[in-house]
Amino acid sequence: MRPFNLVRPSLALLLAAGLSTLVTPAGTAHAAATTVSASDSPVTFTASEQLAPGVTYGSFEVSTPRGVTVGYLLTADLSKNKVSLDLLHPDAVGQRQVISSMANDQGAIAGVNGDFFNNSETHAGVTPTYSSSGPEIADGEELKFAVPNAQRFGPGLAPGTSTRDVFGVGVNGKARVDTLSLDGEVRSKKGTIALNGLNQYALPVDGVGLFTSEWGAASRVRSTCGTDTSRSDPCSTHTYEVTVRDGVVTAVGQAPGSGVIPADTQVLVGRDRGADALDDLAVGDQVRVQEKLASAGKPKLTFAVGGAPILRDGEPLAGLDTKTSAVRSSAGVSPDGRIVYLVALAGRAPASAGFTIAELADLMRSLGADAAVNLDGGGSSTVAVREPGQAAATARNSPSDGGERLVANGIGIFVGRH
Repeated sequence: MRPFNLVRPSLALLLAAGLSTLVTPAGTAHAAATTVSASDSPVTFTASEQLAPGVTYGSFEVSTPRGVTVGYLLTADLSKNKVSLDLLHPDAVGQRQVISSMANDQGAIAGVNGDFFNNSETHAGVTPTYSSSGPEIADGEELKFAVPNAQRFGPGLAPGTSTRDVFGVGVNGKARVDTLSLDGEVRSKKGTIALNGLNQYALPVDGVGLFTSEWGAASRVRSTCGTDTSRSDPCSTHTYEVTVRDGVVTAVGQAPGSGVIPADTQVLVGRDRGADALDDLAVGDQVRVQEKLASAGKPKLTFAVGGAPILRDGEPLAGLDTKTSAVRSSAGVSPDGRIVYLVALAGRAPASAGFTIAELADLMRSLGADAAVNLDGGGSSTVAVREPGQAAATARNSPSDGGERLVANGIGIFVGRH
């Protein structure tokens, strides 16, 4: 597969060329098509408009060996004082919601879907949690950590990447692709227990996970199912759960539970040797639970969403799939961390031929991204936009399911929020 070799344009330049009309929800562009560059796979922008100073939205077409792929591009200039990104998310980690509703509830001007998530289950009697595979940070608050690589949903990861990889924004206002780690422990007079999870649907074998009020009412049983090598492996038969309220153990039990967790309460779940460690705790014991997400890069992230890296230092990663085409979404960032590119493709053929992951990486590089991640695709791929004068954001890419899919999270563009 050859790269697109597209010069790196910006929608601001396209607007200057006179492409100022919008795209209808059905995906029909009302503007004269402009081919920005020519190659084996030329990218043609068919419409674009400014949603707000520093925020643009447009549609494009790419010719592939399988036919034409239709896509939608949002750009956000984070150097503008009032433009920012944050996580679009439901009221709880273990819930799902459509992107347009999340954008409207949180006041985003536009957004795309986010990470892959636990949307289906093969374990008998175990219900999906609908929580994402990777970490989540929203408005500076650390909501969850990442499941083991083998427990992830979605296509295979490129060598050297993991579920801990994220697309995010630091306290300096610059976006980047980074990797998070969990630093946490449970301390009592009986010793110290390492934490291996935070509000996630799968724990590593022998691990201990923390669930907080952010998790919601979803069952915690799924966290003890599967293994570090297979998502479909059976659930552990050796588990333990400890409830801590205001620093004191108030309940213990053999099986993970469900239901809303109060704000003053923490629930610890252990599997295998992690269950043995928790079994030492008894009702009345005083414990201190501490956890934080640390990033490989600096400064600290105020927003993060899980994503599979596909582009680094302006080059596609080795080992990206070149055969399987699908409807996809992606997030990328310019070399200086200031310009963010959010892409979602139109629904399945005949509306769009889709991209392989390698083609998606080439597209993001061509648009101007220096680093990029692959987000959830297929029926999850959604771009929602609220245009000037409109009261609410609506989906624009005719999602593959025929309507918006309920998803775990998304990336929102905000104007004047902070």
